[in-house]
Amino acid sequence: MELILDEILKKALEHEGSDVFIVPGSPIMTKSSGKMIQITEDKVFPADIAKLVDRAYELAGRGRETLEKEGDDDFSFAVARLSRFRCNTYYQRGSLALTCRTVAFGLPSPEERHIPDVVMRLSELRSGMILVTGPAGNGKSTTLACMVDRINQTRSGHIITIEDPIEYLHTHKKCLVSQREVPSDSRTFARALRAALREAPDVIMLGEMRDIETISTAITAAETGHLLLSSLHTLGAAKTIDRVVDAFPANQQNQIRAQLSMVLRAVVSQRLVLTKDGTLYPVFEVMRVNPAIQNLIREGKTHQIDNAIYGGGEDMLSMDTELARLLKEDRITKEQAQLLAIHPEAIERQSRFMR
Repeated sequence: MELILDEILKKALEHEGSDVFIVPGSPIMTKSSGKMIQITEDKVFPADIAKLVDRAYELAGRGRETLEKEGDDDFSFAVARLSRFRCNTYYQRGSLALTCRTVAFGLPSPEERHIPDVVMRLSELRSGMILVTGPAGNGKSTTLACMVDRINQTRSGHIITIEDPIEYLHTHKKCLVSQREVPSDSRTFARALRAALREAPDVIMLGEMRDIETISTAITAAETGHLLLSSLHTLGAAKTIDRVVDAFPANQQNQIRAQLSMVLRAVVSQRLVLTKDGTLYPVFEVMRVNPAIQNLIREGKTHQIDNAIYGGGEDMLSMDTELARLLKEDRITKEQAQLLAIHPEAIERQSRFMR
């Protein structure tokens, strides 16, 4: 039976799959609520996958030059009356493979995605840097899209997004929204970000800070009065700050700590936790940068940040506290809470003493 990419993606969505994996020598699989589900009976082979890759590029309306030159490629496409998808094509053991992630038509709702108000209120900030962090596939892009949409709905200005690839499409509401994709609209993140500073932005959403040049330009953008939103593949505010500082040579790190202490407004970290009913639920940590945390960043005392978050008041969220709350509500197992907690030995005791 001939495999058709559109039908494979439709079948994955029927299983409420978030990702589709097409790898030689295996049946096609989808991931739903953290579990792998087989959606074809037979294994797929390189000749089959080559046709599916061709169809993905046809839907995206682009050529395969990047794939052939670099060995992998990121892009997005839409299937009419189905969904949008973020796709990565790549070579493994000399054969083609691809992974597609579902991105719904329209913008996500913060309420439906269980994004707390303390996170959404960050969109009221007018300048500085907000970082959304967490492992791949844990909802960072969705949180950023919700924040951008909140800004778009509530104030006037120019929003520029720089992504690889573009996931959510933003319409012009109260703001004008320019969406640039790397590498089709600009060769690199750093180049697009430098250009953005000449395009009179009020808000810049940078899909990811990947290298020292991009991080340095992002800090400069935040210093010059823009609101800059971006993401990093780190977990926890302390590790995020260390990751940014460690990207620079040792002789520049004190200067970067000082700059970061002045421009950083908040760090949001998020994980998806598997609940007892088999669904994935987001757990957040939120650090708002106050004078005490500014001093910790400037002095390199990031190991004390977790305690500052825990006692920081209503603008802060501790991930351990959120896990303890879910444990107390009997929504997750003790093992799951301890697996994700920063202080696993204390999580059960904390849940017992919660109101």
